[in-house]
Amino acid sequence: MSVTTLHRPAHRDALTHLEDAFQRGDLITVFGRCTVEYEGRASSSLGPGDRLLLLKPDGSALVHTDEGRTPVNWQPPGCDHFASVRDGRLRVRSVRRSPEELLDVRFERVTHLAAYDVTDPDELDLRGSEADLKEHVLAHPERIEAGFEPIATERETTAGPMDVFGEDDAGRPVVVELKRRRVGPDAVGQLRRYVDALDRELGDGPEIRGVLVAPSVTDRAASLLDEEGLEFVALDPTTGEPPDGAEDD
Repeated sequence: MSVTTLHRPAHRDALTHLEDAFQRGDLITVFGRCTVEYEGRASSSLGPGDRLLLLKPDGSALVHTDEGRTPVNWQPPGCDHFASVRDGRLRVRSVRRSPEELLDVRFERVTHLAAYDVTDPDELDLRGSEADLKEHVLAHPERIEAGFEPIATERETTAGPMDVFGEDDAGRPVVVELKRRRVGPDAVGQLRRYVDALDRELGDGPEIRGVLVAPSVTDRAASLLDEEGLEFVALDPTTGEPPDGAEDD
């Protein structure tokens, strides 16, 4: 596990490290003096105080004080995290699209920032793993799209093994990349590398399609998918079906 830590960083340094951590999908903690505003189904406001902000790669956000085990403010999984420097403060926002909610934390001073590239080995034993998602896709290929036919799993390319390789109903090759949780631009880049590697291998022929399968993607990942001409299918790794509210992602 790699860890990036900053002690009393300048706001611009903290911003750079936050943006890099968002891209990587790190688990992030920020401790410092801040104010907290929430707008959504209700509204709340916290004046200046020393607090811990926890940002998880699944999109959840939690603000803790020095008392109790329950966060004083929080956002559920599926949110997008953003950071900026405005009016001499480091601003960290957690945005939920449906329903619309905003958690806005503004740091007057950052005492400590840490970003963890976390891999929990227990995930391998949990329901809802990428292996479970693969089994769902193989058993119900129509959930990728009507007419999709899986041909191989872990098919080797010069960029590494593809999760699922198949063909659509027009006979075009399809590369399917599976992810068990909400993903960002890194997953799009990985899929792009597989598609490019297969294109080099097969040479002249039909267009190769790339499909990213995950519960949801960040806004930046969605924009990159459009730019790269790649596709996204929302599936829950536990059920193998579209997650609730998938149409809003």
